[in-house]
Amino acid sequence: MKEPSLGFIVGGQAVIEGVMMRTPASFCVAVRKKEGDIVEHTEKIKVPQIKIPLIRGVYVLFHALSLGIKSLNISANLFEEEKPLSTFSMIMSIFFALFFTEILRIKNNFYFNLIDGLFRLIIFLIYILILNLFKDFKRFFAYHGAEHKVVHTYEAGEELTIENARGKSPLHPRCGTSFLLFVVVLSIFVFSLIPNDLNFVSKFSFRLLLLPFIAGISYEAIRLSYYLRNNIIGKALSLPGLMLQKLTTREPDDSMLEVAIFSLKKALNS
Repeated sequence: MKEPSLGFIVGGQAVIEGVMMRTPASFCVAVRKKEGDIVEHTEKIKVPQIKIPLIRGVYVLFHALSLGIKSLNISANLFEEEKPLSTFSMIMSIFFALFFTEILRIKNNFYFNLIDGLFRLIIFLIYILILNLFKDFKRFFAYHGAEHKVVHTYEAGEELTIENARGKSPLHPRCGTSFLLFVVVLSIFVFSLIPNDLNFVSKFSFRLLLLPFIAGISYEAIRLSYYLRNNIIGKALSLPGLMLQKLTTREPDDSMLEVAIFSLKKALNS
């Protein structure tokens, strides 16, 4: 598969009142202060070009998690807000899902993991729906949409302006939300390989050990769907994730697009 004509892929995420954008060489966290000014933190990064399938997915996952948490902390400091604890709640939802299916004592391994996976997905969806009730998270999801619109503009080879970004989609096939959905669905099948007669601690330990493998396959699926985005296979792979993104993105206003453009330009020029 050929890389995009622009030479490399850019990406990012929403942060507190702003956007983090990254290239293979650097990342920038741009935040709009309460006074209206845009402040930023730009930093060089070194991302090794790992081309081994599955292995590269594991590295990308842990690198993205590390950079994501770091960016959220930077944005909290720039905006002078408390740091978010959403990662803890997500871990607890996975733990609770396993505990729930253990209580049910379902003997069939596939059905056990099917209910377990569906339960985790339901918890995740409820969690996102609850977040959408709060004003701050509505703005967070709007910045998520701004990030996607600006990435689409860059990938189209267009000038990074508010006018060009405004008409782009707030959904993107390479979004982390889509990646999470792949992980949840794939885990149903992979976890079915774990013997059902093991105790709770053993099952949880095996699942942790299998997560890198699941992450690697999920990354390859996301990568494949992106490069095949213009044919029926790519569209079919991307559709569930894009539908889920309707809950994690909102239409941004021009001021949010301005922040996302600012962030990407800084990352590209650093």
